[in-house]
Amino acid sequence: MNRYKLIAILLCAPFFVFSQEDEEKKDYGKLSGGIESNSQYYVDDAKTGDFEQEDPFRSNNYLRLNYNYKNWFAHVQLESYEPNAILNFYPKYKGTDIGTFAVGYKNSKIEATLGHFYEQFGSGLILRSWEDRQLGINNSIRGANIKYRPTNDLEFSALYGRQRDGFEVSDGSIYGFNAEIGLSSLFKFESTGLDLGLSYVGRDEDLDIDNPDFESLTNSFSARLDFTEGNIYSSIEYVMKGEDVYSELGNIIDDRYFDGSAILFNIGYAKSGLGIDATFRRMENMAFFSERDESANVFNQNYINFIPALTKQHDYGLTNIFVYQSQPRLTFNPLFKSGEIGGQVDIFYNVKKGTKLGGKYGTKLAFNFSTWSGLKGDFNTNDRTYEDTDLFGFGDKYFEEFSLDIKKKWSPKWSSIVSVVNTYYNARFVEDRTGEVNATALVGEVTRKFNGGKSIRAELSHLFSDDKTTERAKNWAGGTLEYNFSSRLSVFATDIWNYGNPDEDRQVHYYAFGGSFTKGATRVMASYGRQRGGLVCVGGICRFVPENTGFTLNVSTSF
Repeated sequence: MNRYKLIAILLCAPFFVFSQEDEEKKDYGKLSGGIESNSQYYVDDAKTGDFEQEDPFRSNNYLRLNYNYKNWFAHVQLESYEPNAILNFYPKYKGTDIGTFAVGYKNSKIEATLGHFYEQFGSGLILRSWEDRQLGINNSIRGANIKYRPTNDLEFSALYGRQRDGFEVSDGSIYGFNAEIGLSSLFKFESTGLDLGLSYVGRDEDLDIDNPDFESLTNSFSARLDFTEGNIYSSIEYVMKGEDVYSELGNIIDDRYFDGSAILFNIGYAKSGLGIDATFRRMENMAFFSERDESANVFNQNYINFIPALTKQHDYGLTNIFVYQSQPRLTFNPLFKSGEIGGQVDIFYNVKKGTKLGGKYGTKLAFNFSTWSGLKGDFNTNDRTYEDTDLFGFGDKYFEEFSLDIKKKWSPKWSSIVSVVNTYYNARFVEDRTGEVNATALVGEVTRKFNGGKSIRAELSHLFSDDKTTERAKNWAGGTLEYNFSSRLSVFATDIWNYGNPDEDRQVHYYAFGGSFTKGATRVMASYGRQRGGLVCVGGICRFVPENTGFTLNVSTSF
């Protein structure tokens, strides 16, 4: 009960402050918040299998309250996973409890938070705490976070805390310091933007290890530079991760120590009708956890840093079957991998109106190329160690993809999208299973608008694949039909079919149908159907979802 008393005191602290103010002002601050409920009821299905776990009904629920009074703020988030969390969420999300809470003070120069907070240094390569309920991620830090802005061009941050782990916190402590320096103003540049960032993150976790060389504290440092000039922009970031004990499949190997590093470079050009963006990243042993033995967890928990897959994020079911996940970890079992190297290029071009290709309304083209490989190095399989890797050496290819999207408006009521995606997917390194896959997806989408906010959208897709696995073998076909009665009410039906699978029992229609209704800040969505087993990805971070069939209900509102 002491914890709940402390939370109550923290949440009430702003009230004690303004209770001494002149009552005639009657400024009681502002209370806001939101409610979100995501529920599923699983049923037996001859194709996707019987539901053999307990509690076919499962629900994830969130209530968040925010209070602001002048420069003071407070929040609390209550979470309930009853009777259990949705399938394949982190097992520690169980029951009902307070998930996060905090109080703080903010003005133009100082911001201080006590309790749970989210933070990011630079791109997140060294530190990012964040929440995504669809993926089941909330790695907020519970402790103290202070920001100081002496001028508009300087910001300094310091933090200490422990990362959220279910309804508890991790054993490892996190220390952080960050500085953002606007060099343009300091050097009085008129048209050039130049910003410098410097960061430090330490993770301190004491382990029961006999090795006298063991250090509980692991230090990481980051330096980055952002540059803009006219239509050109670029950034570069380097991260150095200190030497740390090696963890293999969740087991600490106390006589193996390795350091890590990362390089992230981005350059782009943008003007009216044309955009070019290129990103390069090299990571070596950059998985950084608040608890070392969580290095093999599949729930994206206890990550201190943010290392998404830098590939195109697709919108269609068949273009998301062979999805790449970033490979930052050092591992000797079952394969020898020390990280990844690669990048992607995006080109966006608007064909002008009135030209042969542009037509009356113009045409939008979007091209993406991404390629990722392992680091080139000498691995010693017997001693489970490796020599220095080549800085820009490309080892085994993990993933490569070309895609082209053509968006065309034909009239005020008709528009279409055509997408082509060609993928190479090395399942041996990405999933630790045998096989290399070559696949090509073709997608066609058309939308017809009617008066009164009504519209209908139809999509047809096909995937040509040489995958030989039982679950995803050979070719697929898919389609979606969506009708919007208005901006508030819509219904849909969708299906993807593994018709090319040589196993007739695996030629499954993964269908779903449902609808959504929105009024003001409230949205209700319901559906019934089959979920294909595989990865659900948001922003390059993925969660594995097992094959299942059932009803889904999502309700959210804010106030």
